[in-house]
Formats: sequence, structure tokens, C-alpha cells
Amino acid sequence: MVLLSNKIVKNKVMNISSIRKEYTLKSLDIKEVSSSPITQFREWFGEALRAEVLEVNAMSLSTLGLDGFPNGRIVLLKELDHGFVFFTNYQSEKGRELEALGKGALTFYWAELERQIRIKGVIEKVTSEESDSYFFSRPYASQVGAWTSPQSQPIHSREELDKRQLEIESKFNPDSMKRPEHWGGYRLSPIQIEFWQGRESRLHDRVLYKKMEDNSWEISRLAP
Repeated sequence: MVLLSNKIVKNKVMNISSIRKEYTLKSLDIKEVSSSPITQFREWFGEALRAEVLEVNAMSLSTLGLDGFPNGRIVLLKELDHGFVFFTNYQSEKGRELEALGKGALTFYWAELERQIRIKGVIEKVTSEESDSYFFSRPYASQVGAWTSPQSQPIHSREELDKRQLEIESKFNPDSMKRPEHWGGYRLSPIQIEFWQGRESRLHDRVLYKKMEDNSWEISRLAP
């Protein structure tokens, strides 16, 4: 039996607390960042693409659960305009939480670049036209999947899900497909965005953008 404070590596027990990594790749100077956090995000995202970061558009979506506990899961960024757009089942757990509060947070972590981005804001549904446009850009199998899964609801077995998939495939072919009303997009409009660059000795660089009442952005440096 291995205690939670340990992990097994090549059949040897190693204490997790001994794991260390120094961050030395880059730095982040507040004098050099863009005046717009969206522009700054685009610059970093472009660097992450060029660095071939694995699942570069994967982000942790945090919401407040209906039971009062915070809740998190990984979703995929699919569009970036004045906000961050992702798509999901409106009747899922996260959908119900967003319906109740309309606020949330996103976190990107790109280990290859030793970078993290934290985003906090208001989350609202995108227009039906935007949801349609993305839905019909997806592969047919993914469209079927949106109909098939009663996301976050208990199911008896995998066989139940497979049977429902076959029923959906018999109902819709690629030419007759429709977008489910319970499926679509959300846009997080940011009120705060923090850019984090790992540095040596845990003295990391952190730059925070905070949206002001006149819609301008206040930029400050935070202690690591």
C-alpha cells in the first residue's frame, strides 16, 4: 500500500514532496505586455501553437456548484473574439450551474512554455446562429454525440448509450441533421485576466489585467 504522499516510479517509492522543477524558459515584463489582455492572450496562444503545446485550447472551466462547492472540468476553447467561447450541453451540470449564476473562471496551463493564464468573468449563451455555425462545422459523429448523451445524468450501462447512438443515427443522416436545442455555446466575457510566467526560485512573473468601469484595463504586477 502506497501512501498518498508518495508515488511509484519504476517500482520505487518516491516522496511527492521531493519533486522539484525550476522554471527558466522565459520572463514576463509588465513594460512589454499589450494594453489589451485579449491581444496579449492571442500573442501567447500563437507562441503555444508554434511550440506545439499538447491540447493547446484545453482549459479548466470553474463554476460554483448548486451545492455551494466549486466545480471544475476541462473544456475546449473554440472561438476567441471579445470573449472566450466554448460549447456544451445546456442541461449538463455545468450548464445548470451557469444558468443559476452566470459567472465562472477559465485556466490555461501550458507546461511546455511554463505558462498559466487565469481568466474570470461573466458567462452567457452565444446566439443560436453562432451555435448553429459551430455545430454544423463538427464531424457527423460529434453531431450524433451531442444528441446521444444526456450529459451528467446517470445511465445504467454503456450499452444503453450505444443503443441511443444507433437510434439517433437512424433518425438523422448528415443531410437531415439538426442542432439539439439543449446544446450550444457560451462566451466568457473577462473582467480579470492574469498571465503567469514561471521563473527560478518560485519567484514567478505575474501580470494582472483588471477591467475598469469605463471598460479600460488596469495593468498591475503581482507578487509570486
